[in-house]
Amino acid sequence: MSFTLPEYHHPDFTRPEFESAPDAAWVAVEADGVAPEYFHSTSMYPEYFKIEGKWVLAQESRMDSSVVIGPEGVLQVVENRNLKQGDRVILGRSENCQEGIYVHTTGFLSTEAGKNEDHFVFRQGRSRETSYARDYDTLFQLLKHEREQGNILWVMGPAFAFDADARAAMQALIDNGYAHGLMAGNALATHDLEGALLHTALGQDIYTQESRPNGHYNHLDVINRVRRSGSIPQFIQDYHISNGIIYSCVKNHIPMVLTGSIRDDGPIPEVIGSAYEGQMAMRSLVRKATTVICLATMLHTIATGNMTPSFRVMEDGTIRPLYLYTVDADEFVVNKLLDRGSLCATTIVTNVQDFISLVGKGLGVIE
Repeated sequence: MSFTLPEYHHPDFTRPEFESAPDAAWVAVEADGVAPEYFHSTSMYPEYFKIEGKWVLAQESRMDSSVVIGPEGVLQVVENRNLKQGDRVILGRSENCQEGIYVHTTGFLSTEAGKNEDHFVFRQGRSRETSYARDYDTLFQLLKHEREQGNILWVMGPAFAFDADARAAMQALIDNGYAHGLMAGNALATHDLEGALLHTALGQDIYTQESRPNGHYNHLDVINRVRRSGSIPQFIQDYHISNGIIYSCVKNHIPMVLTGSIRDDGPIPEVIGSAYEGQMAMRSLVRKATTVICLATMLHTIATGNMTPSFRVMEDGTIRPLYLYTVDADEFVVNKLLDRGSLCATTIVTNVQDFISLVGKGLGVIE
């Protein structure tokens, strides 16, 4: 089984509705962080805007943001809070050329499939009873392709740090080139480093699950030691850490974005405490990604999904799909993003510790 990226089909701009469409209207922003009335809000799909008689694609999109006409007509997708006075924001709430705006939902469908709108299905629920055999096989082939020709971004909750086999599987994936970025919270980093230093997570042995005496101090001690070292890399050096997810990211120079929450202990130094600074840092990694895999972290998954378009414009100008996977033991969490459309999100309902071990074995990085 080999993996081939689907071909992108541009809209036919010679059709009457495109040729007769007006230029998209715009209004200058009057105050920083405030969009004009009737602003156009973006989706995850490719969106085209008629600017001075030409249809232009907004190349780096995300959901729920405004479109700003930049220098030389280049379109920029900007969160409303980041708008600046004078920005030229496009107006319009229709999506089929009437206001110079076209949302292209069928770009990656074949010509035959494009004739049948039912091929693009919304709200198709998946559950524990769903068969995922084909999804796993497809994912294995996709990851092999992306290792050499794409950018794989992992979004991870702390559940991996509580299981020795899951930690080993994820470390092997990173060491073998199957990760180009990691986004997580304070908890994953803290408990993974706790596992590396003390072989526990929240005081429980990561293999036997037995509680250690005074183990509830372990993660607090680790946080304190990382803070004393001043950074994660220095902590790894100071305490001779030689295993784990965070260790492997540091060793292989994989960029990490760690964002905090209101419940965090510590946090460790690299954790970004501001929600909006964290979101911007996350988007910097999402902008490079071609496959995003979200694992057992509801808030990070929703945040990532909102800033992840269904497509990526490559350096040579070609347009390819951006694949989004969500994996969780809770059906509600995975189906939260399935409303984004069947092309945009593949969901798997399972224990993520088992999932990552299956992926490691399927790719041949663990036995």
